[in-house]
Amino acid sequence: MNGPAAPRPWPQRAFGSGDAPSPRPAAQPAFASILFPPELASLAADRGDAPDFFIDLNLDQVVTAVVDKRDEAVLRPFFYTPYRNEKIVRYRQGVFADLERPEMLPIFPAFTKAVRLVRSILEGAGQIAYPSHRHCTFLYAVHLWCEAVAAMTPALRAAAPRSAGLQQALDYFRRYLASGPFCRLHDEAEELRSTLSGLEYGMLFHGDKVTVRKYACEPDYTVTILERFARFRPAGAARPAPRKIPDDLALNHVEQAILDFASRLFPAAFRQLAGFADSHAGFIDPTIARFAREIDFYLSWLGFIEPLKRSGLPFCYPTVSTTSKETGVTGSFDIALASRLAREGSAVIRNSFSLSGPERLLVVSGPNQGGKTTFARMSGQLHFLAGLGCPVPGETARLFLPDRIFTHFEREEHIASLRSKLEDELVRLRATCEAMTPDSLIVLNEIFGSTSLDDQVFLSTRILERILAADAPGVCVTFIDSLSRLNERTVSMVSTVDPGDPARRTFEVVRRPADGLAYALALARKHGVTYEQLRRRVRP
Repeated sequence: MNGPAAPRPWPQRAFGSGDAPSPRPAAQPAFASILFPPELASLAADRGDAPDFFIDLNLDQVVTAVVDKRDEAVLRPFFYTPYRNEKIVRYRQGVFADLERPEMLPIFPAFTKAVRLVRSILEGAGQIAYPSHRHCTFLYAVHLWCEAVAAMTPALRAAAPRSAGLQQALDYFRRYLASGPFCRLHDEAEELRSTLSGLEYGMLFHGDKVTVRKYACEPDYTVTILERFARFRPAGAARPAPRKIPDDLALNHVEQAILDFASRLFPAAFRQLAGFADSHAGFIDPTIARFAREIDFYLSWLGFIEPLKRSGLPFCYPTVSTTSKETGVTGSFDIALASRLAREGSAVIRNSFSLSGPERLLVVSGPNQGGKTTFARMSGQLHFLAGLGCPVPGETARLFLPDRIFTHFEREEHIASLRSKLEDELVRLRATCEAMTPDSLIVLNEIFGSTSLDDQVFLSTRILERILAADAPGVCVTFIDSLSRLNERTVSMVSTVDPGDPARRTFEVVRRPADGLAYALALARKHGVTYEQLRRRVRP
C-alpha cells in the first residue's frame, strides 16, 4: 500500500484555473514530442522508479515483458508515468490507432534502430584515441543519420498519417530535411566520403613490419588470379562477386597505425575530415532524437499486445474523463495473467463491470480461488493503462482518470519493523486514508484477514465508510457479504461457480447481490446433504 509520501501525483493540467485568455491568438507551439500535444509538452515528467502499486497489480511483470530486448532505461520511465489529462491521453490514442494501420507500423523499427546505432557509434567514437580513426567513425555516424532521416521522411509521407501527432512529426521531418543545416551536413558528408573513398595507397609487408606508401599504379592481382584459375571454373558458373567489406568500426593497433600513416600521406583530406567533425559535433537534431526514443513507447506496447490480439483477445481505446466517475467496461481481463495463459494456449476469462450515478465502490465476494483478486487487479490495470494513453484490454471501456492509485494487498511480515500483521495493515491503511482524494482509485484485497471475524467486520466497515465519504472510486475484495450493502454507493459483484459442479470455478464475476449461503447450498446439494435430501434419506 502506498503511503502519503511515496506516490507522486500524476501531472494534472497545462494551465491553472486562474489563467486568463490571451487577447490575441498565440502562435502555434512547435512540435516537440510524439507523446504530448505541442501546447502540453512542458508537462513531461517521467519518473525513474516504478509506482508502489506496480507489484500488487502485476504491472511490473507487464512492463518487464514490454521493454524486453529494447532500451529499458529509456522506455521504463514512459511506462511509469501516466497523465491525468484528457488531451494527452487522446493525443496518444490517436498515434496508437494510426500506428495500427498495416502501412504505417513497418516504417519505424528500422528508423529507431538506426538512431540507436548512431548514438552507440558516437559513444564508441569518444573512446578512440587515434584522431583519424575517431573522425572516420564520426563520419560514418553522420552518414547513417542522414540516411535514416532521408529514408524515413518519404516513407512517412507515403503512409499519409491521420493522427495529429504523426502529422506534426511528418511536418517537422520535412522542414528539417529541407533545412540549411541538414543540407550542409549531408552534402559535406557525401563529399568527404567520396574524397576518402578515392584515396589510394599501398602496403608492403616484410616480416613484422608494415610500410605504408602512396599507390604506385601496381596492377590489380585479383584480375590476374581470376584469369589464371578461369579454366578450373565449371562451365556456366558465374564470376564471383567482390566480397563486401563489413562495416566493422573496431580496429586493432596495427590497423589504427596504418590509418594514421595514411592520414600523413593525405594530410589535406584528413584535415578536412577533422574540420568536419569539429564543426558538426552536435549534428543530432534533439527533436528527432527524442522522437526516435518516444515512438518506441508505442511500438513496444503494440508489439506486446499483438500476440494477445492474434489469440482473439480484444483491445479498445477507452473514453476517458477527469470529471465524470461513470465507469463501464465490457469483456476485459487481467493483461498480466492473459499474457501467460496465451503463451500456454489456455483460455482467458473476460469480465465486465460498471459504476453509475452515486455508485463508487465495487465489493467483490464469492468462493476462494474464484477470480476475485484477478478482477481487482484488472480494474487497477485498466485505469493505469488508460492514463498512459494505451489501448486497454476489453471490448469497450469508459474510465475515470484518477490522480493516484492506492492498493492494499497482503504483505509478508517483516521482523525488522517490530509490528504485527494487523498493526502493519492499520498503519498502511491509515496512510492511504490520509493521502487519498475524491479523485483517487482504491484497490483493496482481503483486508484484515489476520484478525477475528468480528474485528474484521468492524475495521473493514470503518475503512470502506471512510473511502465512500471521500467519494473515491475503487474495488474491495472480501468474503464479508455485509460490506456490499453498506449504502447506495456500494455495488455487489460475485464470483460464480458452475451450477452443475459447485466445486468448479467459472472465474466470471457478475453483478448481483452477495449471498454466501448460495455457494454453501450448492455444495450441500452436490454432496446430498441438504435438508430435503437428508429427510428423504432418513424417512421411515
